[in-house]
Amino acid sequence: MEPSGSGEAAVDATWDMKRWRKRVYEVLERDAVRDTTAHVVHVGLILLILGNAAGAVLETVPEIDTEYRIELHLFEMFSFLAFSTEYALRLWAAPEHPRFRGLPSAKARFRYALTANAIIDLLSVLPFGLVLLVHADLRTLALFRLVRFMKLARYSPGLASLVEAIRNERHALVACFGIIGAVVLISASAMYIAEREVQPKVFGSIPLAAWWAVVTVTTVGYGDAVPVTLVGRLIAAATMLCGLIMLALPVGIIASSFADVIRRRDFVVTWGMVARVPLFADLDAAGIGEILRILSSHTAQPGEILARRGDPARSMYFILSGEVQVELEEGIVLLGEGQFFGEMALLSRTVRSGTIRCLTRTQLLILDGRDLEDLMARRPEIRKRIDDLRGARTLHPLKPRGDILSEEMGDAQNDDGPRRS
Repeated sequence: MEPSGSGEAAVDATWDMKRWRKRVYEVLERDAVRDTTAHVVHVGLILLILGNAAGAVLETVPEIDTEYRIELHLFEMFSFLAFSTEYALRLWAAPEHPRFRGLPSAKARFRYALTANAIIDLLSVLPFGLVLLVHADLRTLALFRLVRFMKLARYSPGLASLVEAIRNERHALVACFGIIGAVVLISASAMYIAEREVQPKVFGSIPLAAWWAVVTVTTVGYGDAVPVTLVGRLIAAATMLCGLIMLALPVGIIASSFADVIRRRDFVVTWGMVARVPLFADLDAAGIGEILRILSSHTAQPGEILARRGDPARSMYFILSGEVQVELEEGIVLLGEGQFFGEMALLSRTVRSGTIRCLTRTQLLILDGRDLEDLMARRPEIRKRIDDLRGARTLHPLKPRGDILSEEMGDAQNDDGPRRS
């Protein structure tokens, strides 16, 4: 019979492994809003990716390759080890991914390995592995190693949004390219008929004329093939005008979709911030949507003071990016991306308990108390929620993360002392 102590030790070991696996996932996927370790790891990986792209390009310069071959080779070896470790850790932590949570560990890792990001991670370590196996020249795989540059899409919200925009509009883009192909074929055929006898070497067949059509439709205009007849020039003019119109279509489609993706992503982030505020926690989707509509944006510069201690407090702030410090009597509190402050200002007419100063360029969303009062007049359920909080002995039973008002609630709940927000 197995001693009970060994069973408890096995359970503790399993729990420790799951805890470490969750921590690895949080660091690699930057799952927490404020995580210094994750920030350092992500910055390091981004710099390593950029360094690899630069190294792959510089290796093709004979003078640089001859003088720094050993250094470049050592850098590639270090990169191979770093990216291999990253890939292995991401694969190991795959069961913590929300998409695969609840699946058996082996199945979760297999499913993750088939995702686009995992395939790019694998391709980023294959070139050096091939060099080790077949002893090939490292420079011959330089272009293939540039696939590591695609890893930046994971760390750049802008690139990820662009990829999502292209994916969302893929059917419209395919249709646009089909139309452009039809314009090229029609223009090449027309030019073949008009110029085949005058310039047989340039327009003697439709495939030859297609080169001119592609160059003209894309507005490049190399000048190596130019029509000389009146009919040919008229066809060329029509082709150029069609080219301008056709190329504007995919650009407009991608730009519109990209703006829509950015708008939706910002909406989701803002929605999550508002929904975390205990004051609005019980509101339905329509209520939170009403709150979002009355938010105003403000970009504060480093050193800008948002409010001073003792000033009337009638606004609540959400931090989209940047960092602020709140100078309280008890000390200084730092707040950053995804956090909020000033909720007590919406409950009653109070004064600020601290001076709020921006440390970096900070993007804020502001909820003004007067706008909230107008909203409460239209939405009785919001007024009822706030009135319930006013009458409660404990104003913030949820004690939200990122809300500095635990220091301010002591004064707010003390009937004998001054009321602060």
